Amino acid sequence: MEKTGNAQSRQEKCEEDVPKSSPFDFVIKQFKGKKSSPGKRKEQPSAARKVFGGLDFVKSEVKDRRETEETEINRADDQNEKEDLSTQDGPSHLISEAESPSGKQRFNQFMQKLGKKPNSKNLDLNNCALSETDVTELASLLPFLPELEEISLSWNGGVGGSLKALTVQLHHVNLLKVLRLNNCRLTAEDVTSLGEAFEIVPQLEELDLSWNSNIGGKLSLLTKKLQKGCKIKFLKITDCNLTAKDGESLAQILNVIPNLEVLDLSVNKHIGCSMKIIAQDLKNVPGLKELNLHMCGLKQDSLQGLDTALQHLAELRKLDVSCNREIGGGFKDSTAHLASLKNLEVLDLHQCCVTEEDMTVLSQVIPLLSSLQELNLSSNKNIGVSSEPLLSRLRFLPKLKSVAISNCCLREESFSSLAEAALHLPELEILDLSWNKCVGGNLKLLLEVLKLATEIQVLRLSSCNLVAEDLALLMLLTQDGHLARLQKLDLSYNDNICDEGWAVFCKGLAVFKELSELDVSLRPSSCRDCGMWFSELLAALTKLPALAELGMQRWVLSESQRKQLESFNQDNKRSIRFDC
Repeated sequence: MEKTGNAQSRQEKCEEDVPKSSPFDFVIKQFKGKKSSPGKRKEQPSAARKVFGGLDFVKSEVKDRRETEETEINRADDQNEKEDLSTQDGPSHLISEAESPSGKQRFNQFMQKLGKKPNSKNLDLNNCALSETDVTELASLLPFLPELEEISLSWNGGVGGSLKALTVQLHHVNLLKVLRLNNCRLTAEDVTSLGEAFEIVPQLEELDLSWNSNIGGKLSLLTKKLQKGCKIKFLKITDCNLTAKDGESLAQILNVIPNLEVLDLSVNKHIGCSMKIIAQDLKNVPGLKELNLHMCGLKQDSLQGLDTALQHLAELRKLDVSCNREIGGGFKDSTAHLASLKNLEVLDLHQCCVTEEDMTVLSQVIPLLSSLQELNLSSNKNIGVSSEPLLSRLRFLPKLKSVAISNCCLREESFSSLAEAALHLPELEILDLSWNKCVGGNLKLLLEVLKLATEIQVLRLSSCNLVAEDLALLMLLTQDGHLARLQKLDLSYNDNICDEGWAVFCKGLAVFKELSELDVSLRPSSCRDCGMWFSELLAALTKLPALAELGMQRWVLSESQRKQLESFNQDNKRSIRFDC
């Protein structure tokens, strides 16, 4: 009332100052009686206001009316906001409930659109050509999946640049244990948002960021967010263009992920420079079971640092340092602790330029790895002569299941030593002797081995200078029931085998009931007409129910032979892949 009275007194004073005979009295009265539209927040200046802009009573009247209207509008907005909040808190908007019919329906429709079967615990959307819109839609569905434990979005380039839409919703799936983002074209922003999400997925155990080259140089955006006591067990960062600085960032987080069991840094050629730093902190992950450093640009000093770290990794099961050519010559000074790995099952040293001096040391160390099941020494061409001591001592590793020693320039003496040692490997499943010319004409040395190796499933003899007598020997073994479990047989690049040899082989081929892959391709530099043995081959294929792939590159087929091959699958209701 006081405010109204003041306004009236001001109005009366102004009216006394205005001439009574003013011709605009009527306009003033009309203006005073006009009300503004309640739907507008801001008053538009009228013609009267422009004319009487200097009159106090006009300003006062408009100001009072505006304040009143804005107060009413704000009250209405506040009431609407309260109603909205009340509605969201109500039972009809509990969108986090997994049993919400609308939520389930939306999720099912989304998965069906992508051709995937809905699974509330395992979200597998690998290689689904996801777009940014799909990622956003997926993020909106996470509130309906509170039991979700695995998310796999690998091989979806559209995820890159849009990951934040998903990570900000991860608090709805705080039981998440596995997150796979292979080859998603992740950006620096994606890495940052992923790091910020670590706090809201406390149960995360596996993180796979492999084949995202843009991560290189930015790993710290992720690692600095990891909290002490993090539960990550599997960390895979294959081929991410990691730098030496990234290696330092990685070393710093090893003390906050004490449960780490698998560390895969393979195909990061520039991280080798920081391997000594990483190795120093491997002592913080004593439960590490797999360490993959394939093609990491390691050097001899890196190998020395790694060997020192091995004394703290008693649980290590797999060690892969393959395709690091510059470590060649460094094993003679870096194997002091390798022999202590009593639980080591897999040792991969292929293509490491191992020298004769290295082999002298390795011949003493490797036989002490009593749990070893897989040994790969392939593509170390300098160990041909010096490999005999090691190969002969493989007899002390009775648990060996896989021996790969292809392309090592073996001599006949080394091959003979291997054959003798293999007699003591009853669990042998995989034997790769490819690209060792000494095998040709000497396969008889393996005769007794192949008789005893009842578990052998993979036999690779590519480019071994095999002759017809070698194939006849294989067929002789099969007649006595040996090699019954053979699944993969590689006889490619053995151009010296004559047509009669292939004919004998194909006649006995039908006994390999479990054979799934067979390769008889010729060398890239040669080609030959496919002889009469082709009909024997087709006849045998009808009796090989497991065969899925046949390699016959550079064999020249006649028109009729080609037609027979093309119609084979249809005529016999098979789906063999012919690589011709």
